[in-house]
Amino acid sequence: MTQTMEYREIAIRMKPLSVNDAWQGKRYKSDAYEAYEMEMLLRLPPGRIPEPPYRVYYEFGFSNRQCDFDNPCKPLGDILQKKYGFNDNAIYEAHIVKRIVKRGEEYIHVRIEHMETEDWKEPKKKKK
Repeated sequence: MTQTMEYREIAIRMKPLSVNDAWQGKRYKSDAYEAYEMEMLLRLPPGRIPEPPYRVYYEFGFSNRQCDFDNPCKPLGDILQKKYGFNDNAIYEAHIVKRIVKRGEEYIHVRIEHMETEDWKEPKKKKK
């Protein structure tokens, strides 16, 4: 019997990467994004996440008040889906919090939980 997870919380002490620093031009990841992705993939704990669809909570600790609260959301979502093998189109609700911290105390806190929604339909399986 498989046990269903109600939620997953993750805390990483790392400065969030802005989407502005993520891409070179339109198609290529920047060197900063490549390094960020590699470090995040190493720091994210192994394991599973609940079944889709999802509600996510992102909390970013920024040391710069000028940072936009939503800039790190896309790179983080892409990295989470790569690590945990889900499609981020299954995220139906997101809560984003921006906190101001001292330089050197930046962090990312993530919570991924299953949510009930009538909008979700399980993707069709590909024929082999």
